[in-house]
Amino acid sequence: MSAGTTLARHLTAPTGERPSTARKPQHAGIGLRAQHHLELLEKRPQVEWLEVHCEDYFGRGRPQRRVLEKIRPHYSLSLHSVGLSLGSTDPLRPEHLRELAQLVRDLDPIFVSEHLSWSSIDGRFANDLLPLPYTEEALHHMATRVCEVQELLKRQILIENVSSYLRFTCSEVSEWEFLAALVRQSGCGILLDVNNLYVSASNHGFDACTYLEGVPASAVQEFHLAGHVARRIGQHEILIDSHSAHVSEAVWELFGVAVRRFGARPTLIEWDTDIPALEVLIAEAAKADRAGEALHAVAA
Repeated sequence: MSAGTTLARHLTAPTGERPSTARKPQHAGIGLRAQHHLELLEKRPQVEWLEVHCEDYFGRGRPQRRVLEKIRPHYSLSLHSVGLSLGSTDPLRPEHLRELAQLVRDLDPIFVSEHLSWSSIDGRFANDLLPLPYTEEALHHMATRVCEVQELLKRQILIENVSSYLRFTCSEVSEWEFLAALVRQSGCGILLDVNNLYVSASNHGFDACTYLEGVPASAVQEFHLAGHVARRIGQHEILIDSHSAHVSEAVWELFGVAVRRFGARPTLIEWDTDIPALEVLIAEAAKADRAGEALHAVAA
């Protein structure tokens, strides 16, 4: 497959695009989890923006949604979807798309993002974000689906690289070539998860810096940082994207490479299991800010 393949159905931007009016954040943000709702409302700590998993807040009038609507006036939001299953051959679910579109209209997020993955087959969902085969057929399918979502939302979405633990033997190009082609053919942006990149590079033995060089710089609009754990399976050690720990030093180093390559981008700290106190997340976000500022000072 040529990374420059052109789709018959081709959108470089959603028709009638309705960009967010929210200002792009200058400092790192954190993932919002239910454990911290009340504390955020009562104390309003110094964090510039929050990311939420869209599906947790579907349904106007539900308690979770009402809390989010109270938080929204005080913090910018980013919407991160985990349930569209864009790479699946299952049809996109109209009710899911309607809820997502309503959430976008109500909250005017900075970003809307999903994953370079699939998670369902014949209506049955896996509790994971599974990698795609990097083939021309998969590229056509993924680009078409991304275009459909962007057309519905009237705005660009960001696509995030996922951690992976296996690769398809039928893949024709690397993941970074596939992602770059997806950007060209759908007009999407990239949410570059630095931890996911480190985990996949370690598990599969490719060079993370080569990946960064292969990604179009203008498309990268956001970074994710998170923790991972190591597990031994037989004779092999693999890394698991657990979102259950501090960002590792190796990932901080790779983050530095990414910032030097792409420049400063809004950066989000993810922590989804073994969730710590809110001040721990805010301290991790502050560390990301300090790292970015130090790199900027060196470049200047």
